[in-house]
Amino acid sequence: MKPINLAEPMPAQVAFHQVSQWSLWMLAFRPFFLAGGSLACLSVGYWLLILSGDAQWYLVMPANLWHAHEMLFGFAGVVVAGFLLTAAQTWTGVASINGKPLMWLSLIWLSARLSFFVVVPSIAQFNVYAVLILQVVWWLSVIIVLASMLIKASSKRNYLFLFILSFLCTLNMLYLILVLKNQTQLALAMVDTAVLVISLLVGVVAGRVLPFFTAKGLGLSKQVRTPNIDKAILYLSVLAIALFFISKLFFTVINPALVVMSAAFLHLVRGVCWWNKQVLKVPLLWSLHFAYLALGIGLMLVAISFYSSAILFKDALHFITIGSIGMMILAMMTRVSLGHTGRSLSIPGFMNLAFALVFSAAIIRAFLPSFIGPHLAWQISAVLWLLAFLLFLIHCTPILTRRRVDGRRG
Repeated sequence: MKPINLAEPMPAQVAFHQVSQWSLWMLAFRPFFLAGGSLACLSVGYWLLILSGDAQWYLVMPANLWHAHEMLFGFAGVVVAGFLLTAAQTWTGVASINGKPLMWLSLIWLSARLSFFVVVPSIAQFNVYAVLILQVVWWLSVIIVLASMLIKASSKRNYLFLFILSFLCTLNMLYLILVLKNQTQLALAMVDTAVLVISLLVGVVAGRVLPFFTAKGLGLSKQVRTPNIDKAILYLSVLAIALFFISKLFFTVINPALVVMSAAFLHLVRGVCWWNKQVLKVPLLWSLHFAYLALGIGLMLVAISFYSSAILFKDALHFITIGSIGMMILAMMTRVSLGHTGRSLSIPGFMNLAFALVFSAAIIRAFLPSFIGPHLAWQISAVLWLLAFLLFLIHCTPILTRRRVDGRRG
């Protein structure tokens, strides 16, 4: 890879048949965010139809296992990859994947999604084998591209992301292997662990961008930095993931609750340090702060669920997946789509509504099942999520598919 010239202009005219030259393929965030937003709608839309009895599920693999896989390894995975492959170009000054290689990588991801529904009668669970192969190829390709950029630039500070992606790849592989072996409980434990790993990623990214975004967005003279808390959160999070994974994999009596609770407390403390009431006036700030708040609360609920049946582990985990991971993804996709296409960081009013819908979906999914019944709470939450990401697609599809407003590549 050669150093990229960010000032290099796009061609004035790109013929329709020159697909690899389309703006869509200039940087990974474009196709990957579009893919993530689309999957967020299509997979949850189909899941909602299944829950309501308006759609049939004909695969041997249970629908809940498909749903879990697609939301964590499909949706969150592709958005994380899009963000990191785009951010790495800024971190290193090395050109990220684009053009035909990016097209192929996107095709592999799409093929994995579609392969779930390919049935070959003569080969039992052919679809799961196909998804396993495609997902591993996709993850390894992303890791190799990111690693080549970071290593070339000696960007050691960002090597942590390679370990996180590698662990997610391993969990994805183990999940599908366990599904093939009908080890449902162990398979779901891989998903639960993946949620904690992505939570670690959210915490790391938040620590880097939230103070900067807040200071810049509010015109503050300096950022609020918490280096000691940052390190403590990283170490505690890694320990919590390790203990949780070991307890689920080997059925030990290890209880990670205290470590999870300690990490949650520090997340909440750090969130208070970053807080400024003026962020409530800026949608692209309050959405990020609320997403981070949901991480601290969600982890605290997870810890409490180990001691009390009043809070179910799955409900607590969904507060993280929807309210923190989902909200952070929606806010960051919107912000990155604007910033990396040379647009101002201003959004229409309906995107403010989209952020509120996702946060409401998290609250309903986590706290209302005991009051209105699980089935109805799941359906309402799914509808709100679906509406939020439809609004994202309405706003960002034109942005992601058109050239930068300044005419540069990216």
